[in-house]
Amino acid sequence: MKSDHRHELKTNELADWVAHFPEWASENRNGIVIGAAVILVASFVYFWSFYHRDAVAARNQARLTSLVEQLSQQMNNVARAAMQNNNQALALLPIAKDLQDFAQKSSNGDMAALALTQRGAALRAELHYQLTEASRDEQVTQIGKAQASYQEALDRKPSSPALAGAAHYGLGLCEEELGNFDKAGAIYREIAKKPEYAGTTAQAAAAYRLQIMNDYRTEVVFQPAPPKPPLPAFSPIQIKPGDAKAPTIQLKPGDPKASAPMVQIKPVDATAPATAPAPKDATVAPATPDGAAKTDAAPAPAPQVPSAAPASPPAGAGSPDKSDTNTPKGN
Repeated sequence: MKSDHRHELKTNELADWVAHFPEWASENRNGIVIGAAVILVASFVYFWSFYHRDAVAARNQARLTSLVEQLSQQMNNVARAAMQNNNQALALLPIAKDLQDFAQKSSNGDMAALALTQRGAALRAELHYQLTEASRDEQVTQIGKAQASYQEALDRKPSSPALAGAAHYGLGLCEEELGNFDKAGAIYREIAKKPEYAGTTAQAAAAYRLQIMNDYRTEVVFQPAPPKPPLPAFSPIQIKPGDAKAPTIQLKPGDPKASAPMVQIKPVDATAPATAPAPKDATVAPATPDGAAKTDAAPAPAPQVPSAAPASPPAGAGSPDKSDTNTPKGN
């Protein structure tokens, strides 16, 4: 009975409140309107904050990705220019400044740590790609800026172990480049032993650096190049007056069956005059209109050609016929 009585009382109270709700609403109209407005504004601000946060994060992520890609491309361009003896290392400094500005404006710890780590790498690369070695003061100043950038990345406490390990590894590289190998080794050993860095690239790189770091402790001295062997003595060929002249080439007909003529090379006597001297009693006459010169010397007699004997008739041939008109008559 008591439970039924309580249920009946609650039902009566609810019915009574519903019956008097219009009267209560009219009395508290202003409060209801203000409360509804506050609820609507709060809901709008809540959803807008989520949208704005996501939009800003997407925009910042795109900006950081663009800066990292620019840095990688610029490093490749500077490296290629250095191979061609062209110094473009200063082109890395503007990108390092943009990365620093991004980190200062970003509220995301991971993005800021990545930007600061990349800035430290850009500052160190600017020293390495210079064609002329920087002074000790310039090295200390530039490496000091890189160290500050790596340390600030660690202070941002990124949630990703890979980002924290990369910044920590950068501090070891800075100490090594300054010649502080003991401090660099301590940093590498700390990275290699940290369990939170397990499986990261930084931990593997630190372990490998510990193995090869001793090779960089000693100064590299190049031995002088061996002397070049002397060139062999060279005596130029000299032609003196009176030496044998160039040989003459005479062509003689060879065997009728041979298709090419035979070539016979005979040296020319150096003591012989180049041309036969003219007779002492010969005088040169003025040139005739046809260009031929005449001399008073008697012309040389023409060589006599012996007459060929008549061929004898072949054996067995008969005497010539008397009727043949071409037969010479006897005296």
